[in-house]
Amino acid sequence: MASLSCHFHTTNLLNSKNVNSGKKKRFISCSAQPTQSNIKVVINGATKEIGRAAVVAVTKARGMEVAGAVDTCHTGEDIGKVCGMEEPLEIPIINDLTLILGSISQSKATGVVVDFTDPSSVYENVKQATAFGMKSIVYVPRIKLDTVAALSALCEKATMGVLVAPTLSIGSILLQQAAITASFHYSNVEIVESRANATELPSADANQIANNLSNIGQIYNREDSSTDVPARGQVLGDGIRVHSLVLPGLPSSTAVHFSGPGDVYSIKHDITDVQCLMPGLLLAIRKVVRLKNLVYGLEKFI
Repeated sequence: MASLSCHFHTTNLLNSKNVNSGKKKRFISCSAQPTQSNIKVVINGATKEIGRAAVVAVTKARGMEVAGAVDTCHTGEDIGKVCGMEEPLEIPIINDLTLILGSISQSKATGVVVDFTDPSSVYENVKQATAFGMKSIVYVPRIKLDTVAALSALCEKATMGVLVAPTLSIGSILLQQAAITASFHYSNVEIVESRANATELPSADANQIANNLSNIGQIYNREDSSTDVPARGQVLGDGIRVHSLVLPGLPSSTAVHFSGPGDVYSIKHDITDVQCLMPGLLLAIRKVVRLKNLVYGLEKFI
């Protein structure tokens, strides 16, 4: 796609009879210059709560557009209507990712597949997107490290960018970064989290924080020897305890408590709506198009 760019120029025309008197004349030059088209975004897992939110967010964002919606539910229905938008997007939900990838590939447009599916199908989804020259963003909780390693090898071989994001919440990433900073000043730390349901606890956030703090090389809570008491919580990493509270109606909350002599330092992050993940998703889409390998963690771009 190209646009016509026109510029005004002023030049001196010398009169052969009087070289000391120059006349100025204006002329216009036009040249065709390429314009950047929107990023074509395919939402895989489009009818999930986060998928519907992603469709709305991408539709409203500049420089990108929804090019396809993939799911096994509501097939044939317009994704705009499924998402409750005022106007239909005229994009039907289909259950064939390859069909959409082929269409975008033929248009030579820059494409990104956002994967909200499940750990068992992530590798094949990314493999298909890579075969069609498209980048991928993977936000699939509990993705196995073996799968990440296999994806990394695939990306390196194909020189294709993929972002695997354990979280899309910018607030969660800021909490993790603050916890790392605090760990250099405190030797006692515990994590307290709350969730509305008990699916796979400790959460991915708690595990990530514990891993980050353990990688620093410090042993925490040395003075507390009651690690075998169940009520003291599960021990992760280098002595970091996690306490998980589960009650219907609770927001998704993660708090990290540090302590020293006469001092308690607490940081906390609450998620009350899936909308909080959308700024991180839009950032990921804009960044992944420039990648040529696999990057693990949205925090690399914050």
